[in-house]
Amino acid sequence: MIEIGLCGWGDHSELYREAGASRNKLPVYAHWFRVVEVDSTFYAIQAPQVMEKWASDTPEGFRFVIKAYQGMTGHARGGKGGHPFDGEEAMFRAFLDAIAPIRAAGKLMAVLFQYPPWFNCTRQNVDVLRSAKARMGDVPCGLEFRHQSWFAGEMREKTLAFERREGWIHTVCDEPQVGDGCIPIVEAAADDALTIVRFHGRNANGWVSAGQPNWRDVRYLYRYDERELAEWAERLRRLERLSDEVCVLFNNNSGGDAADNALQLMAMLGQLPPRGSYELAPPKEEPEQLKLFELD
Repeated sequence: MIEIGLCGWGDHSELYREAGASRNKLPVYAHWFRVVEVDSTFYAIQAPQVMEKWASDTPEGFRFVIKAYQGMTGHARGGKGGHPFDGEEAMFRAFLDAIAPIRAAGKLMAVLFQYPPWFNCTRQNVDVLRSAKARMGDVPCGLEFRHQSWFAGEMREKTLAFERREGWIHTVCDEPQVGDGCIPIVEAAADDALTIVRFHGRNANGWVSAGQPNWRDVRYLYRYDERELAEWAERLRRLERLSDEVCVLFNNNSGGDAADNALQLMAMLGQLPPRGSYELAPPKEEPEQLKLFELD
């Protein structure tokens, strides 16, 4: 089974044209997709009451991929050990308490651990991964790297073997190939039940713009064309033979392209949104990411 969704539900205005300016967009989103990635949990651990509302706002069969808090993956700066909690144990416990309502509702697909570009393949970092997985107990956990050393040369098979042995869900990424802070497409599975696929776009200029003004607005500025999606449709069918389920998440949100690309891919795979019909936005005359870097 291949399930397709988006990263976040608040930035996709095309989905809400018929619903008007609704403040509660999640129920409308669930008319289009059966899975969503929660990104807000990366920036702050949400209150359990918030998670409980998300569970109640979505229909039976809907599921969440919840992104691990930034302190759990070494992104956080400042505070006690890089986070505002009294130790690692307290931080992980707070996160587990927060997601408990989603788990109780049977709507948790996985928690996604996305490690930063400076988290390279070392023995110390392997120990970090083991510790994080142990703290999560029986919660299904996806693993996404951002440093190519994990999949360079012979490390590719060693990393996949580690994921299988330690019980991680492999995350396949489509992203720009620029420098060490990226990984190639690693078409493989580490878990019989689930493989996660994340589409970050292929905007190479935007990918290396971190730290520059408005970098968040350009990093994921990319629209996949029909040929690129067709190639992925075939790849997803192969991945489907390796895991019972493949969860596909579009993160190319900067220019509002994620929803259209996701629906386009669903059509290629013979799928319809839960509500049964949709309209794609007309193709853009010129990719917005090209205009962004034009010289005056």
